[in-house]
Amino acid sequence: MTDINTKLETAEHPENLRRVAIDPVSRVEGHGKVTLLLDENDRVHQVRLHIVEFRGFEKFIQGRPYWEAPVMVQRLCGICPVSHHLAASKAMDMIVGATLTPTAEKVRRLMHYGQMLQSHALHFFHLCSPDLLFGFDSDVAKRNIVGIAAAHPEIAKQGVLLRKFGQEVIRITAGKRIHGTGSVAGGVNKNVSIEERDYLLKDADQMVAWSADAVGIIKRLFSLNPELYNNFGTFQAHTLNLVRADGAMDLYHGGLRARDMNGQTLFDHYDYSHYWDEIFEDVKPWSYMKFPFLRSLGPETGWYRVGPLSRVTQCDFIPSPLAEAERKTFIAHDGGNAAKATLGFHWARMIEMLHTAEMIRELLHDPDLQGTDLVSKGERQERGVGVIEAPRGTLIHHYKVDENDQIVRCNLIVSTTHNNQAMNEAIRQVARQFIDGKKLTEGLLNHIEVAIRAFDPCLSCATHALGKMPLEVELLGMDGARVDLLMRSGDGVVSC
Repeated sequence: MTDINTKLETAEHPENLRRVAIDPVSRVEGHGKVTLLLDENDRVHQVRLHIVEFRGFEKFIQGRPYWEAPVMVQRLCGICPVSHHLAASKAMDMIVGATLTPTAEKVRRLMHYGQMLQSHALHFFHLCSPDLLFGFDSDVAKRNIVGIAAAHPEIAKQGVLLRKFGQEVIRITAGKRIHGTGSVAGGVNKNVSIEERDYLLKDADQMVAWSADAVGIIKRLFSLNPELYNNFGTFQAHTLNLVRADGAMDLYHGGLRARDMNGQTLFDHYDYSHYWDEIFEDVKPWSYMKFPFLRSLGPETGWYRVGPLSRVTQCDFIPSPLAEAERKTFIAHDGGNAAKATLGFHWARMIEMLHTAEMIRELLHDPDLQGTDLVSKGERQERGVGVIEAPRGTLIHHYKVDENDQIVRCNLIVSTTHNNQAMNEAIRQVARQFIDGKKLTEGLLNHIEVAIRAFDPCLSCATHALGKMPLEVELLGMDGARVDLLMRSGDGVVSC
């Protein structure tokens, strides 16, 4: 970490500095805010991303029978419920000792590809395209999806229909578009009928074509303004993701691969059922989101980055032809600078969307989807770990179940949590590049949000914490005046 970044993190005498808050951060899933501390010369001394909501799924899942977990935990989110549904199911596969049947695995994969497709389309077209197509400091009145629909109606239409197609894949495989029940411990509860397959196949080619067009949009933006896109909020980071046994991208299953910021391999094809030997979690008093790090490197320097940018740059190849060709172009663009850029997340994300569209089309021709052998089980275990590559990155579900089939421990490390420190690094870089020493405007503050949106954070999923939470309770009288105040700090100390 550079000296100036250290300065931005460790503000001296914060009580003498002006506090500016972006509250809430807009066009992301969930609720968060950013605080900046500035001196009288508008120099930035500290920038932090705070997660200001708390959801206690790791606690209230305790005591429930294990087979309820895949349905319950997906209520963490309405945007990426399938990811939690499948990660929990994979953990429960270990609990029941199951080896999935070909039909069960392929139906789950189809479900997952539908989730990736719809989520990537939602993020790129609805949440980020206003910044990318209009400019980061463009008129805020049109910097939204309504403005995109007016100025770029064909792009807006493609975004809507791509997401709709992904949601239809989810509906057919999971039973519902949101919070389905298709995946169960040891398998799935339904296959894909011939009629359902044909319904999806009629639009599959168009989805592949539109996904390729989306890659073209972000590729052109990088080519038109390489100075901005290659350098905006860019920093070095360690990386983590799943890869297939042959090193290929695999969004559903694989071993963990981690590389340091210089590209050196830290571990490869690591068995995720013992992830805790490599990954640990830290907490800080100013956020409800945990700060994971690689044990071998420690909490100060061991933080890392996950998600599309890590997956596309770390895999040896993508096992679908169009996406693999685009991956090679991305890696080579501008001497490799795009593949290191924070805004490179957008390009990588669209390559993944193309890959999932290709994989959906390929899978729909597989006769195993119509199989009838749906569930299996084997020797019962007390612990289960399920890991999947969710749209935003590596997702870990870990459960312990007692002899009465009740969950007694649950730990979730979601994609946005892995990216917590990386997002803070990105906004510090943007503050240094665009805000430090300048008079603040809405457009300049939106630059901070643009950096956060690059990660496609799902803050609702990520709001978990360890230990005692800071709390402030204020009692107001009928006239609105404060009557009493009770505060508990992050270390558990209570004061009046």
